[in-house]
Amino acid sequence: MKATLVARTRIVHAENAFAELVLWRVPLPVAASTHAFKYRLAYVVNGVCVVRYDNEVGKGDHRHFGGKESVYAFTTPDALLAAFERDIARWNSENGDA
Repeated sequence: MKATLVARTRIVHAENAFAELVLWRVPLPVAASTHAFKYRLAYVVNGVCVVRYDNEVGKGDHRHFGGKESVYAFTTPDALLAAFERDIARWNSENGDA
């Protein structure tokens, strides 16, 4: 079984800000993850990625907020999207709306 694209979209939040979401269903978990998804969600403001969730090979599930990286406990794609949206709202609140 090959990886199957579940979602790929770009959402424009403002003239200088957008979110990009890519989600794949994979036949086997990515190294250091325990679920059947490979993903990257990024929020970019003024050409800089300020919020990102991903599970790159070897690092497992994690998030970047500003300059800090932390572990993310993946449960479902819906929960992942909700966490990402909360972080976008938090970034905009703390840094002025994008």
